[in-house]
Amino acid sequence: MAVEVLVLKETAAGERRVAATPETVKKMVAAGAQVRFDPGAGRSAGFLDEAYAGAGARPVDGDTLANADVVLCVQPPAPDTLARLKTGAALIGMLHPQADAARAEAIQARGLLAFPLERLPRTTRAQAMDVLSSQAGMAGYKAVLIAAQLAPRFFPMLTTAAGTIRPSKVLIVGAGVAGLQGVATAKRLGAQVEGFDVRPETREQIESLGGRFLDLGVSAAGEGGYARQLTDDERREQQRRLAEHLKGVDVIVCTAAVPGRPAPKIITTAMVEGMKPGSVIVDLAAETGGNCEATRPGETIEHQGVTVAGPLNLASMGAVHASEMYARNVLNFVSLFLKDGAISFDWQDELLAKTRWPEPAA
Repeated sequence: MAVEVLVLKETAAGERRVAATPETVKKMVAAGAQVRFDPGAGRSAGFLDEAYAGAGARPVDGDTLANADVVLCVQPPAPDTLARLKTGAALIGMLHPQADAARAEAIQARGLLAFPLERLPRTTRAQAMDVLSSQAGMAGYKAVLIAAQLAPRFFPMLTTAAGTIRPSKVLIVGAGVAGLQGVATAKRLGAQVEGFDVRPETREQIESLGGRFLDLGVSAAGEGGYARQLTDDERREQQRRLAEHLKGVDVIVCTAAVPGRPAPKIITTAMVEGMKPGSVIVDLAAETGGNCEATRPGETIEHQGVTVAGPLNLASMGAVHASEMYARNVLNFVSLFLKDGAISFDWQDELLAKTRWPEPAA
């Protein structure tokens, strides 16, 4: 029997992405897999059922959930869906099993071989499978466009018959993938761009994209390319210097994150109140609590003349390209164990072993 791969239709509110595209389906079929898809799985991302069928996939039938060897998703399926999967099936997506007890219990009770792709080691070899990076790029891009829409001013400098309009001053907080995409996007829109990160090694990256590195004299370089938690003294000094600087900033886009923890609070309510009326804050970190104390996840509010937006699931707003990138990440990961129509897990491969959840008992 050929390996059966199932592409699920996303059910989370507002989710428009899909875990496989006709392009990646064709490659999985060429690798010997039999691919099935939920009807309408890719419609919101611009991929119609006819395109999947043309790539060699077939729509699901009544037994597909129970027979699928590999199940692909973007966001985690509901526990009742997990309970209907075949025991031992490989489940691949951004699963965050420890964020929901019912989900974790359903995965373990069914004996699923879960691969939460957010756990993937961030090594050079893993770059082609790194869903966090690919989706963060889209999120950073969209966050700046939202900021430009909300801002009551132009981003670029303009010379008009009514006089010269100065460029907006945009500060990108956090220089990971999302932040760097934000720097590049704001620069393309003509803004005067600064990037801030507590990791000093990001200076060169920010400057290479045309931004100016905002140095507040606080360094918090950590392991794996992430920032460490700041000490209380470091945080106070950072906030004192940042508060003074923000008085001259028109737009802030927040992107800072610490893996496995709530987003660090960098922009205090007092800082917001010290900004000019008409200023805008877009908090991309809203999904994990936000970098700004005034952020309300999923809402756009006004706080003493400053607009504060906390958009959720920004990558889904660019569903076509976000799905294309995500699907290629997933295909590259599946290719680690799907070869010549058969599944073979090499547990000496750290990309498989360290992504697997739960980790096998020693």
